[in-house]
Amino acid sequence: MVTGDHDAGAAGAAAAEEEASRLRRRSSAAAEEEEEEEEWGSEPDDGDHPVAERVGGLLGFFFVRAWTKALQRCGALKHPFTRQENTVIQTCVVACSGIAFSGGFGSYLFAMSETIAKQSTEANDAQNIKDPKLGWMIGFLFVVSFLGLFSVVPLRKIMIIDYKLIYPSGTATAHLINSFHTPQGAKLAKKQVKTLGKFFVVSFLWGFFQWFYTGGDDCGFLAFPSLGLEAYQNRFYFDFSATYVGVGMICPYLVNVSVLLGGILSWGIMWPLIEGKKGDWFPADLPSTSLHGLQGYRVFIAIALILGDGLYNFFKVLARTISAFASQIRSKSSTTTLPITDGNSPTADTTQISYDDQRRTELFLKDQIPNLVAFGGYAAIAIISIITIPHIFPQLKWYYILVTYIVAPVLAFCNAYGCGLTDWSLASTYGKLAIFTIGAWAGLSHGGVLAGLAACGVMMSIVSTASDLTQDFKTGYMTLASPRSMFISQMFGTAMGCVIAPSVFWLFYKAFKDIGVPGSEYPSPNALVYRNMAILGVEGFSSLPKHCLTLCFIFFAAAIVVNLIRDLVPKKVSRFIPLPMAMAIPFYLGSYFAIDMCIGSLILFVWERINKAEADAFAPAVASGLICGDGIWTLPQSVLALAQVKPPICMKFLSRSMNSKVDAYIAKIS
Repeated sequence: MVTGDHDAGAAGAAAAEEEASRLRRRSSAAAEEEEEEEEWGSEPDDGDHPVAERVGGLLGFFFVRAWTKALQRCGALKHPFTRQENTVIQTCVVACSGIAFSGGFGSYLFAMSETIAKQSTEANDAQNIKDPKLGWMIGFLFVVSFLGLFSVVPLRKIMIIDYKLIYPSGTATAHLINSFHTPQGAKLAKKQVKTLGKFFVVSFLWGFFQWFYTGGDDCGFLAFPSLGLEAYQNRFYFDFSATYVGVGMICPYLVNVSVLLGGILSWGIMWPLIEGKKGDWFPADLPSTSLHGLQGYRVFIAIALILGDGLYNFFKVLARTISAFASQIRSKSSTTTLPITDGNSPTADTTQISYDDQRRTELFLKDQIPNLVAFGGYAAIAIISIITIPHIFPQLKWYYILVTYIVAPVLAFCNAYGCGLTDWSLASTYGKLAIFTIGAWAGLSHGGVLAGLAACGVMMSIVSTASDLTQDFKTGYMTLASPRSMFISQMFGTAMGCVIAPSVFWLFYKAFKDIGVPGSEYPSPNALVYRNMAILGVEGFSSLPKHCLTLCFIFFAAAIVVNLIRDLVPKKVSRFIPLPMAMAIPFYLGSYFAIDMCIGSLILFVWERINKAEADAFAPAVASGLICGDGIWTLPQSVLALAQVKPPICMKFLSRSMNSKVDAYIAKIS
């Protein structure tokens, strides 16, 4: 059984085929209306990228279609592969991959480790450290990752049918899946998968080739000073990463340019100036990783930008939510849509319900998920986790978790609602809120840093999975898929992710001993940011270096002002104003990945100017192939590292004077 209710899917298949042309026409019209905005893109999603959903739908279609054709040749195929089954498959894939984000392997969870704690001079005692172990990671994810699914189930009809929320990513994925199940769409999907496979192989082989030259510290193409040695010292260089080039092709132009501007502002201007204040603003003899020195400015100014941007958008979405509810209450008609939707949107006109919407609503409401199941499931899992989590994190008391679970459904609703309006998940912002509140409540002497980080994980898991499921419900509504099947698929995908994601992270953690170390291949900057947020929450501002707090306030206010200007000016102007959240990323990490991403943007820009239709169709496949190939290469690389197989060559770059000294030393000892 693929869909959980195959009869419902089969019953809607004929109607779905009939509406395919209408859906494609609407999709094309919407694309034309949004073409100008998409040229530079919107604000970056804080959660899963829509490409994950689209690639999940594409690969689900391709592999299952290939399997059903094989069964058909054997005479064993009883039912055709439908768009409903395709939707259920991509729901499972996205749910599984979503745990990689909400699991916090590069943020709150890894921030608990000794590796990250050593980079901070405060709160690095035993009660504020917990190193990753596969057992407790899987257990923790199992008891926190399902609550968000049950929290929004009773509200699915309100979100999708009554309020007619857009959920842009879910709608786009539905259009993509609907287009696959036509003769023209199937041919295009086949070409896209071939393109993805081709660039997957190229990226994999490129990673394999680079490995041969990494036989020592700072060796290989990753340490290539492509812009000069001085620029390299300030982290300005192209590191030949296929992953970041692919990411640059996926991210909007504005995001990539914002990241580059942030790198220029920080590493090109601010940090060299602050470095010149050594001995005045901070002691000159401090280690480079001390938060009382230059590192403190890097970390906390980045945090100020992130918090300013996140809080602004949190209150913006909250204000829109309150306004929408107020309008809904004042409205006499239950079918009136929210006033904040675009007047040009097909959902803005509700005086007549189309046949398509009538058919979708009928099938969407056919498979009811009883509220008793939702409420009972939430209560049961909450009780289990309240009992279990304190055994994993003794610092996180049961009453902290109880309060979190009382508040979490409201925040999950706000996140799912806001995601339907803006396509922006604020899961990490809600998580940071938990860091400050629970951490301050617990206090430093009672393991407040670890308690805050664990509470962040609880909150992020709930609000992230809630918005993901509602996005998938929207996709299912548009493709006439069974909501009950979608929910079951999401449950299966979440369970798979709770095992697969920590297992993959554990493999990396054991294979690469320098994960989380600054300057390594995997520096994990977000983990340090999250840990320092937790330290700030329990210690206050007294530990910051001189003038750091003033600079933090300036950048916090600047993030709010920039976002306010973006919202007040016309769209044709705002699409050229940089995004503070994106600018904050290189403040700690450096600009090397920004250069990679901008090269990806340049490739896409040139491609669009040469053949825009081809670029629109195949650029996501090319980018996904580059990212996946480079990512999959790390698995055999991990195996080689575990087997202690070392690369044979070290390719390193030296200045002319240093090279002369090395030559003289070699001549002397020989």
